[in-house]
Amino acid sequence: MKRTTALLAAALLFIGTQAHEGMWLLSKLKQINEAEMQKLGFKLTAEDIYDINKSSLKDGIVRLGGGFCSGEMVSAEGLFLTNHHCGYDAVQGLSSVEHDYLTDGFWAKTRKDELPAGFSVSFLLRIDDVTDKVNGQLTADMTEEQRNEAIGAVAQQLISESSKENGQSTEFKVMFEGNEFYLFHYKTYRDVRLAGVPPSAIGKFGGDTDNWMWPRHTGDFSLFRVYTGPDGEPADPSEANIPFKPKHHFPVSNAGVKEGDFAMIMGYPGSTDRFLSSHGVKLALDVEQPSRVLIRRAKLDIYDEFMDKDNATRIKYASKHAQVSNYWKYFIGQQRGLKRLKVYDKKKAQEAELMAWVDADAGRKTRYGSILTDLEAGYTERAKFEKANVYMQEAAFGSEAVVLGFRLYGLKMQLANDPKDAAKVAAAVARAQAAADDMWKDYVPAIDQKVTAQMFRMIHSDVERDLQPDVMNTVEKKFKGNFDAWAAAMFKTSILTDQARLNAFLAKPTLKVLEKDLGFQAAESCLNHYRNFLGPAASAGDEDLERGYRLMVSAMREKDPAKSWYPNANSTMRLTYGQVLSYIPGDGMFYKEICTAKGILEKEDPTNDEFIVPARQKELLLKKDYGRYADENGDLVVCFISNNDITGGNSGSGVFNGNGELIGIAFDGNWEAMSGDIAFEPELQRTISVDIRYVLWTIDTFAGAGHLVNEMTVVERKKEEPKVEVPAVVEPVKPAKPAKPAVPAKKS
Repeated sequence: MKRTTALLAAALLFIGTQAHEGMWLLSKLKQINEAEMQKLGFKLTAEDIYDINKSSLKDGIVRLGGGFCSGEMVSAEGLFLTNHHCGYDAVQGLSSVEHDYLTDGFWAKTRKDELPAGFSVSFLLRIDDVTDKVNGQLTADMTEEQRNEAIGAVAQQLISESSKENGQSTEFKVMFEGNEFYLFHYKTYRDVRLAGVPPSAIGKFGGDTDNWMWPRHTGDFSLFRVYTGPDGEPADPSEANIPFKPKHHFPVSNAGVKEGDFAMIMGYPGSTDRFLSSHGVKLALDVEQPSRVLIRRAKLDIYDEFMDKDNATRIKYASKHAQVSNYWKYFIGQQRGLKRLKVYDKKKAQEAELMAWVDADAGRKTRYGSILTDLEAGYTERAKFEKANVYMQEAAFGSEAVVLGFRLYGLKMQLANDPKDAAKVAAAVARAQAAADDMWKDYVPAIDQKVTAQMFRMIHSDVERDLQPDVMNTVEKKFKGNFDAWAAAMFKTSILTDQARLNAFLAKPTLKVLEKDLGFQAAESCLNHYRNFLGPAASAGDEDLERGYRLMVSAMREKDPAKSWYPNANSTMRLTYGQVLSYIPGDGMFYKEICTAKGILEKEDPTNDEFIVPARQKELLLKKDYGRYADENGDLVVCFISNNDITGGNSGSGVFNGNGELIGIAFDGNWEAMSGDIAFEPELQRTISVDIRYVLWTIDTFAGAGHLVNEMTVVERKKEEPKVEVPAVVEPVKPAKPAKPAVPAKKS
């Protein structure tokens, strides 16, 4: 009975509380979102989040690299949290068979023990809306090409006028499909070091099987520290550097979460396509996504074959495998979601409604009447080349040797045009050497040989012959269509596939060697095919598409001016808000808002690498040694879900309560709403986050790295005051009336 009541309460809450769509610009929160956020439980103000004159929450948000992931500052000494999978490439690069940090984890005992991460981080300084300045240079009679040239000129001028102080940079961003324009100003710090990461058995628990799924039991986090020069300013890595002093670091809440709690996420979502037309959805479903899934699966099968045989190979290809695998499953889920939720039909209905509004007014028809014809014309052109385009990106450029060949193309052109300019030749050699050195450190030629043969075989069999690069002529004529034989010959002789051969060539580079090299021939063929034919052909409809989408979004906003509109994600800082919330994924199903450590033990499978539980972790879990990180029921909450709106790039983003305290780290979306990047599904959309209490427990209790927790400002759960029982006034009891005899129930 109690269970039934709980489910009913959750269902009622679910019905009344749908996911909050929107990846909101911080500079618009006061105007658009603050009031609704406060109704949901936000205790602060928009100025507490974004203020350019004093410290605010935005100052604690970290952009990793150019935006491949997000993070959040958690100490006054430069410590920040992000996802395990965000730090995975850095950890892989630091690992070896002797020091396998992927398998064993890593915890710096002192700051001197911290390891170079190999990436930079940035902090947002401010956002400038420059729409009026840009629109002042545009006219209604411009073509899309003329518009883009004018916009580019204004952008360059505005960027040139921005600050060039140490570490500062400015990025120009187009929003609402060409209807608004913004400048984002950043400060970048170049010295970042790994402070701690759990073993992959915790950080990747569940592997590909659990990826995108709920319930989830993954401790997806890692810890890094930012360093500055002694003057507190950005500096190159140096032993003389000191920990970064952030303008803001987030208190960490140990109070936990419950159904209905306010939750907001701040970070750098990469890209969404929420304005995608029905034509775009159809092309994605029919061509693009199936092609990417097929190619990536073929590549993963080869990676798996070799990684399972050798530990050193497993370490070298761990990051590559993870990158390919993540979006292999993503595209499977997105296809499923788009079909299941009938997104194409919904888009068609939305377009019909929009055009009915357009056609109802002569002025609107003049401005917007060409929307659907523009989009149809653009996609008709794109569809002719979409499959070939995807196969070049995923298959041809999936060969590491071919990609290295691209890096040598500048040297080839220098040798062809001016081989006597020793300085320019030396510079081209240096660039080629740097690219090669980066590849060799995590390269296994036998894997790449098999991948190269399979990728080009798939191009040959799946793509129309006249859309294939001319290297296919070599395979057909000289190797009788045998791609294995062609790849074997290439890898036996090419300078691109052997470090000694390449070093010898770079010591004395000649045009003749490059032109005769099978590997470089393949790379040059693919590069020229893509640059000179396929790329321009696939872009032939771009002007129609750009005009169609720009006008469509303008019409949509004009039609519904009262609606709160937000731009597609584009690797700029955004905020999404909502609640910690359970959901109903399908008929007869119910998913709770949290999952606990019990699930780790339930999923344990010592025969499956994805579900191995480290011995120490198992011992602690069996003893329920959770200490102060246990919830009020004595359980250790591992992950929770909320109805926030995120996408790739948000990985590592902090999840915050109404007081601006860190309650978790976002790391995934849910399987039932994989179509969310294209069409948000309010009933199903959920963000999966690792609970900050599980993060703290792993660092402190499991790893014994309590010194890192001690750096943080941990806000403990308030103890409930004991209830004082007040004796009730006892009324005299009246004699009860005799009960009537019970009537026997009828038997069925």
